[in-house]
Amino acid sequence: MPLDTSPLRPLGRTRLYEGLVERLGEYVIRADLEVGARFPPERELATRLGVSRASLRQALAVLEAQGFIEVRHGGGVFLRRRRGFGGVLHKLVERRARLPEVLEARELLEVRLAELAATRRTSPDLVSLRAALAQMEAEVGAAGLGVGGDTAFHHAVHRAGNNRVLEHVIDGLAEAIHETRIESLSEPDRPRQSLAAHRRILEAIEAGDPARAAGAMRAHLRQVSDVALLRWEPEASPADA
Repeated sequence: MPLDTSPLRPLGRTRLYEGLVERLGEYVIRADLEVGARFPPERELATRLGVSRASLRQALAVLEAQGFIEVRHGGGVFLRRRRGFGGVLHKLVERRARLPEVLEARELLEVRLAELAATRRTSPDLVSLRAALAQMEAEVGAAGLGVGGDTAFHHAVHRAGNNRVLEHVIDGLAEAIHETRIESLSEPDRPRQSLAAHRRILEAIEAGDPARAAGAMRAHLRQVSDVALLRWEPEASPADA
């Protein structure tokens, strides 16, 4: 049965730049491309989409900067991650603008909660932290992102900090924090790096060392902030060449 490549139909000239990104995203979904799969050759893509190769390259450059694809010179274009691929460009720009402030808030709140957790944690808190770490380890070991375990671990740190006001504030940011979590864990090899960072945080909390716990959480959140979306510099939509 022939592969369904209908999303690769020609585009109109309006909103070309954004349309190219969206159309390539449709192709990834409909063709059910797996991470590591190769796209059709550039010339073929441009022909099917009815655009110049220059315009296609601009769209591919944006997708590569966002971490969705890898362009190997002389080797082709390969899918690097699926989640969010081809999202509407203005929504990606909005998310990029929002992320730094959310990450600043996370550092402000979670570093302090980790510090408090090191002095206030109870035996049940440590049980919850270890269980969350084991959950993430299992998820990552099964080639997952470790989102469930990551979420459970941070919640356990918040509870162990035993400050209801801070916990209430950070709970109010749950949706925005989840966005930063997914963005970070979608980076290549980030789940394993995050798992190791969580171990260091837990060790400091177990040892009752607030300074080390704060430092470990701060280092972890700085790593979380290193994402392709923030390295990408949005440009105005170019006209077709």
